[in-house]
Amino acid sequence: IIKADLGKVDMVIYSLAAPRRTVGDTVYSSVLKTTGAPYTNKTIDLRTNEVSEITIQPATEEEIEATVKVMGGEDWEAWIDALRAADAIEDGAVTAAYSYIGPAITHPMYFEGSIGRAKAHLFATAKKLTEKYADCGIKAYISVNKALVTQSSAAIPIVPLYISILYKVMKEHGTHEGCIEQMYRLFAQKLYNGEVPTDAEGRIRLDDLEMKPEIQQEVTKLWNGLTQDNLKECADLDGYWSDFYALFGFGIDGVDYDADVEV
Repeated sequence: IIKADLGKVDMVIYSLAAPRRTVGDTVYSSVLKTTGAPYTNKTIDLRTNEVSEITIQPATEEEIEATVKVMGGEDWEAWIDALRAADAIEDGAVTAAYSYIGPAITHPMYFEGSIGRAKAHLFATAKKLTEKYADCGIKAYISVNKALVTQSSAAIPIVPLYISILYKVMKEHGTHEGCIEQMYRLFAQKLYNGEVPTDAEGRIRLDDLEMKPEIQQEVTKLWNGLTQDNLKECADLDGYWSDFYALFGFGIDGVDYDADVEV
């Protein structure tokens, strides 16, 4: 389709959150678990807005390997290889995969968890792809993004509550970004604004505003003091739900959701 429609592409975004992947006759399933001891912390039930404690259990080695198979960089590399073999990607093309690191409170079940192992593999794949295609100038990057309301983030324990608090703090500081604002900044300020700025590890940091010390200090203070009783004062639940509904086309100004629709 690319050959027929565009000829070649010069930018490939790899953005994936998937529960499973089929390779040949084998189906691999990803899990959201720790990789060490169980981890207990606050979470919110999005169906009831009730705050409670949750304990995340550790993954088995088999589950970790399967998560890496689904969410790691193997599929990304296969796509770039296929595009190159078909002469459907330009010399000097850029490819970027999305990732997340986040704060210490989410590390045990994200950055250091089973999904984190997959993200580490994704990062290693970026380096591998850049080296593999150095002769034609294809460069691969990891973009470490900000915590945002997405279908995938909504399914991760602890994270939606953290996002709700983060939204409150960043909106008060005037640094909040939604998905489209963040992606605009990725292209306009990072990927196509001269030399691509990266951290010491070679990663693009779109989470730079989220991870500012003053932001994280406020978030941590609110997190530690949050209870069911002060939930609305400590977290931007309305902002979270607004973004969540908008994902599916609801809560949009000017739409009459009671009107009959010819389907």
